[in-house]
Amino acid sequence: MGHDGQPLGKAWLVGCGPGSLDHLTLKAVRLIRAADVIMYDDLGAEAAVKEFAPETAERVYVGKRGGQKSIVQTEINDLLVTYCRQGKQVVRLKGGCPSVFSRCSGELHALAAAGFPAELVPGVSSALAAPLFAGFPLTDAQLGRSFAVTSGHQPEATDWAAFAQIDTLVVLMAGKNLDVLMRLLQTAGWDFDRPVAVVRAAGQPDQEIWKGTVSTIAEQTEGAGPLSPCVLIIGSVVSLSGEPS
Repeated sequence: MGHDGQPLGKAWLVGCGPGSLDHLTLKAVRLIRAADVIMYDDLGAEAAVKEFAPETAERVYVGKRGGQKSIVQTEINDLLVTYCRQGKQVVRLKGGCPSVFSRCSGELHALAAAGFPAELVPGVSSALAAPLFAGFPLTDAQLGRSFAVTSGHQPEATDWAAFAQIDTLVVLMAGKNLDVLMRLLQTAGWDFDRPVAVVRAAGQPDQEIWKGTVSTIAEQTEGAGPLSPCVLIIGSVVSLSGEPS
């Protein structure tokens, strides 16, 4: 209880995985079922809310679609604090895992500054899952002993030459800038023949996969329509097996 006698609110920042309900954790399901308020993103979060949220839970969409921001991050932070002040048990449901490009740091800071407890709940990140959905592992004893994960947003701001010696590079949110990314890799001295896989809508019913090289993948995906949500995997592990049946 708080000092005023009201129940103390709490927030859980919960990963809901890459999209399919099959990849929700049991803890995520339990928290969704017990929530007073669910603030949810895209990429499968809405399906989880529809399937598991109680009828009494308030549902607040705070995601982004088509690259258009429907709500700014500071508003999300303020909403979390507002609901906690009301003594609510709040689930902040995020696509993928809160540990990877989820902007959870600002949310944690806002809650801590207001004196409310928060808990981070892992989910399955598409950085780890997309290679498996595409039919190959992220690491291999000979072909992929190391990997790195980065963002495809603002590709000109990334030092792509610094990643050249990593066995496998995973680029999240790569769909909008795929052609730019490939040009930047080539300019940075990457091997033009290095294997590349593009996985659109990883783990979802409409998943699509393209395989090529640093020099060919942009042309191969040309005309395919919007690639987002997209995971790009670059490295020899891409060639370990064919597409899943």
